[in-house]
Amino acid sequence: MKMKAMYSAVLMIAAFALLVIGVPVHASKTDDRIESSAKKSYNFETYLKDDDIKIESKDGAVTLTGSVSEESHKSLAKETVAGLPGVKSVDNRLEVKGTPPAANSDAWLTTKVKTTLLFHRSVSAGKTEVETKDGIVTLRGNAASQAQKELTTEYAKDVDGVKDVNNEMTVPKSGKKTHETTGEKVDDASITAQVKMALLFHRSTSTLSTTVTTKRGVVTVGGKAKNTAEKDLVAKLVSDIHGVKRVNNRMTIE
Repeated sequence: MKMKAMYSAVLMIAAFALLVIGVPVHASKTDDRIESSAKKSYNFETYLKDDDIKIESKDGAVTLTGSVSEESHKSLAKETVAGLPGVKSVDNRLEVKGTPPAANSDAWLTTKVKTTLLFHRSVSAGKTEVETKDGIVTLRGNAASQAQKELTTEYAKDVDGVKDVNNEMTVPKSGKKTHETTGEKVDDASITAQVKMALLFHRSTSTLSTTVTTKRGVVTVGGKAKNTAEKDLVAKLVSDIHGVKRVNNRMTIE
């Protein structure tokens, strides 16, 4: 009997030890996956690739340290990581290099317009030069079509703080409407982060309290809209974000 009791006790101790040891191992695997997923995400590999960002996860609590070139990059990094599976919280300790432009200054507006154009796939942010003076934005560069030029103006005008837009972009004489690129692989966390920031940067949607979730490229938007036009505008803006395959607009009208 004593031997059986001792054997049972040994088994219980061994099982408890395995349980205790197994918890941190599991947590470590989850943390490794979070750190790896963040680094390999579309946003980190595309928009944040030149920034010095260190990602450390401990039991799902992520800390971001290092430096970024712009304030918007700091927010984008946090939103991207926050959308990853297993992340419980994000402590954003990233520092912005240099002196950030004052709110509503011309430099601040230029940055916001550039960032907004980056997220939308129907415009060519890389070929668009942005300059702001006294709140008036001037756009230069090449547009693939007249429709793209007009859409670039529309997006720039809708950035909060912009007074007017002077679009001097050139359109080739043979310019025809180009189709959006399809098949672009963008992870769900990156899509969610881009959608949130785009809706925040656009004046017409910045005051809306929206919820955004993404699953396999399908974005579901919730929240409240004042009217049908406002609800439709959200769907239009979201559908033009990189990687979005479809939009489920579940916003309710007040």
